[in-house]
Amino acid sequence: MINILKKGVLTGIGLGVMTKEKVEEFAKKTAAEAKLSEEEGRKFVEELLNQAKGARTSLEERVSAEVKVAIDKMELATRQDLKKIEEQIQKLQELLGKDSE
Repeated sequence: MINILKKGVLTGIGLGVMTKEKVEEFAKKTAAEAKLSEEEGRKFVEELLNQAKGARTSLEERVSAEVKVAIDKMELATRQDLKKIEEQIQKLQELLGKDSE
């Protein structure tokens, strides 16, 4: 029953975007409603918190990857690109005998 409940929670709720407090609150309420023992309830809360952390990490990685794809498609300069350009300008100014501003 717990596994079915966990799967329902994970698919029905954006566990990755819930705060730790909200996950704990939900897990404790659900454990009480399911009439779990104190030990089972504690394990249920811990498991949900661990799964929420993993889901959050996975979500962050996917968002970062999608943002990178979008930036690449828009051909925007990255900080690294701008730093290289600044270094090249500095070198050119030195070659021309001018101080950088």
